[in-house]
Amino acid sequence: MPQTPLHATHENLGATFTDFGGWEMPLKYGSELEEHRAVRTDVGIFDLSHMGEITVQGLDAAAFLDYALISNFTALKDGKAKYSMIVAEDGGIIDDLITYRFSENHFMVVPNAANTNAVWAAFEARKGDFEVQLTNNSEAFALVAVQGPKSLDVLKPLLSDDASALSYYSSAWMTLDGVETIVARTGYTGEDGFELFCTREDAQKVWDAVIGSGTPCGLAARDSLRLEASMPLYGHELTAEITPVEAGMGRAFAKKEADFVGKDALTGREPSVVIAGLTSEQRRAAREGAEVFLASSDEKIGVVTSGQPSPTLGHPVALAHLDPQHAELGTDVEIDIRGRRYPFTIAPTPFYSREDA
Repeated sequence: MPQTPLHATHENLGATFTDFGGWEMPLKYGSELEEHRAVRTDVGIFDLSHMGEITVQGLDAAAFLDYALISNFTALKDGKAKYSMIVAEDGGIIDDLITYRFSENHFMVVPNAANTNAVWAAFEARKGDFEVQLTNNSEAFALVAVQGPKSLDVLKPLLSDDASALSYYSSAWMTLDGVETIVARTGYTGEDGFELFCTREDAQKVWDAVIGSGTPCGLAARDSLRLEASMPLYGHELTAEITPVEAGMGRAFAKKEADFVGKDALTGREPSVVIAGLTSEQRRAAREGAEVFLASSDEKIGVVTSGQPSPTLGHPVALAHLDPQHAELGTDVEIDIRGRRYPFTIAPTPFYSREDA
């Protein structure tokens, strides 16, 4: 099983490991609750070196991405990033990913670890006559995320340039403690934060530069943080059976004139399910796979895709695939948890938003 270049460091920190996307990754170092709270109130440091990195360069780089993904990249400004999706011909989601534009003809696409090979294969198949060079740098790059309200304070003295000048979903090449680094103001926690891309050889130096000012955090905290922020996770909210329309991403291509793979399947499509938020005042949390019913009824209206107690809010939260006809905010529902139904309510998302968002 692949390991990140920081694996020995995680072992020395006492990490508990788990299989995630085919990688042996740190799940937690001690208390996942304390790690979660560190990101909400201070700074958490994550090793995300399992993520993929695919470089797209050439005269047709933007046009290629317009065709390969659902969003419009020709209009994306240099130094900016965009959240998007890649779909199959039938509209099913292959992956959700972030694409960074460094210059007119230079982009980097970051897919999820488990889907990197699928995205790479799709890119190769869609290359056609586009004048573009594709490079899979996933085994060459490492990624360290610095997340939390004090993340800028941690990075400022280490960087060659002023990271405060980066707006959300922007990036720039800088040196961090002498290491050439792509600094991106992106993240998956619902907090302000930065993601630091460097070579695998430099991963230890980048980690060592920031870890003294933050709490090491594993994937357990990352999952509870992203759930509070209502960010979807592939394999849960997003699957090959779900389209961007169901995922609430129809706006990404609603006005897109350029052709793209999956366009015919998605045009005019009505959602068969919607991703909805659920909250409860009782203490039992719903887990993935739990069935959702209308309150005081045997009518099943959906299934939970992610759920757990919210450390920040103090009550259970969940995301679910629901029948659009029964997904109105404020609707009372019941979730079957180990053979007993518990009351939940369809609630606005995100469950948590930082104050300065």
